[in-house]
Amino acid sequence: MITNFDQLDRNGYYTYADYLLWQFKERVELLKGRLLPMAAPNVKHQTISYNLGGLLWTQLKGKSCRAFTAPFDVRLPLPKSKATKDKLDTVVQPDLCVICDQDKLDKQGCIGAPDLVVEILSPGNSRREMRDKLELYEEAGVLEYWIFDPERSIVFVYVMDMKTNKFVAQLPHLTDEDVLVSNSLEGVNIPLNEVFPKEDKQ
Repeated sequence: MITNFDQLDRNGYYTYADYLLWQFKERVELLKGRLLPMAAPNVKHQTISYNLGGLLWTQLKGKSCRAFTAPFDVRLPLPKSKATKDKLDTVVQPDLCVICDQDKLDKQGCIGAPDLVVEILSPGNSRREMRDKLELYEEAGVLEYWIFDPERSIVFVYVMDMKTNKFVAQLPHLTDEDVLVSNSLEGVNIPLNEVFPKEDKQ
């Protein structure tokens, strides 16, 4: 059993079975077996997560879809992963996600692609969310991906094109003056001025 993060080989290959045995306080994710430490969220990050989570919970109330906030394990079986069918090597903890297929939920979290994934950029992690996770969620079949940039108060929205199985970027990017209308979740309309911290508006 691993009790200290420093016991891990940063360049090693790991599976979800390994992940379950780790007993240390640091939060990590696995992207195709690759170990990725998670940055500690700051106040802006947590404020956006709290505000958005509240709006999603209100707008999804009474529907089959459920919203979850980190820490919440999402295990992604990926077609291009070198893991065998019964050994997953990708587990992420999105800042928020929405799952409409309740069969994907179990005691450990979610297995399979959520309908909506939301990531909030943190200093030092923007490359991961903007490139690595974009490709990961696209490959997994996530229907919609929102990336919140707290520093610029903008949102990048990507929607799955079911014909090509590729994300299409919604342009222009949304600002805190816009309403984010979900393409995959009926009736979900997010006024972004209720999400971004008020103190950012100067």
